[in-house]
Amino acid sequence: MTISKRQIQVCVLSDLHLGTFGCHAQEICDYLKTIQPEILVLNGDIIDIWQFRKSYFPPQHMQVLREILKLSTQGTQVYYITGNHDEALRRYSGTQLGNITLDDKLILQLDGKKVWIFHGDVFDATTQGSAKLLAQLGGKGYDILIWVNHRINQLLRFMGKERMSLSKRVKESVKKAVSWINNFEQTAAELAIDSQYHTVICGHIHQPQKCIIKTDKGEVLYLNSGDWIENLTALEYHDKEWLIYQHPVSNKKKPMAQADVEELDLLRKPCLPDVIGHHIAAIVGNPASITLS
Repeated sequence: MTISKRQIQVCVLSDLHLGTFGCHAQEICDYLKTIQPEILVLNGDIIDIWQFRKSYFPPQHMQVLREILKLSTQGTQVYYITGNHDEALRRYSGTQLGNITLDDKLILQLDGKKVWIFHGDVFDATTQGSAKLLAQLGGKGYDILIWVNHRINQLLRFMGKERMSLSKRVKESVKKAVSWINNFEQTAAELAIDSQYHTVICGHIHQPQKCIIKTDKGEVLYLNSGDWIENLTALEYHDKEWLIYQHPVSNKKKPMAQADVEELDLLRKPCLPDVIGHHIAAIVGNPASITLS
């Protein structure tokens, strides 16, 4: 059965964290199969190189990359914007292969309005310098928390109860975490207003958002694409409007085709980082700036 795809101008995804237990790869694949965007922006932390282990890169995670590549062969312009968890790709910034470009930021002209897209870790002190090690250790703890949360949700489903998010509860209960998110959004907005952008789009904090932020110097539309660990959200631009898309959580596990299994076997070889680099070496480039109307 052929799936009818939604035609949209721009789709922004971030924080997929492929290669970690918490990644909802099946849901990402399901979503990508339903859209045909003119532009697909992968706004950082797509492959979690910080937590990367050769022993854990399931077939469905590889299938996400295949779906992205498939869209690029069908005419979608794909921009991979690097984040802190995939910062190793930043040395390739400026690389372009076919319809895929890798860069550290992207500037779009959408219906006459300037849109600034970047991951957001550049002004997060916890991902820089000596604090980076603590952030990496925290990332491992976060992955363990997601694993425990998954087991709890299995039990809750068995009991016929609603799933829960431990990490969301932790964030919402810690005043410093709430304050940090607010500061992040305010900083992004102030920088965008100073540079006279109409819209600024970030990822990084796993907090989907759409709001107008005002300062003494002006106002800007602030957007955050969320993540595919907890929220399963994306940003979609069509008919001159940005919307936050939220995907339902699926409990189904679909069998992989033989071709996907064979490709996974290839990726399990010691040269895995090189193979992944080959697949997405095209996802790196100069600060791309394009106009779409």
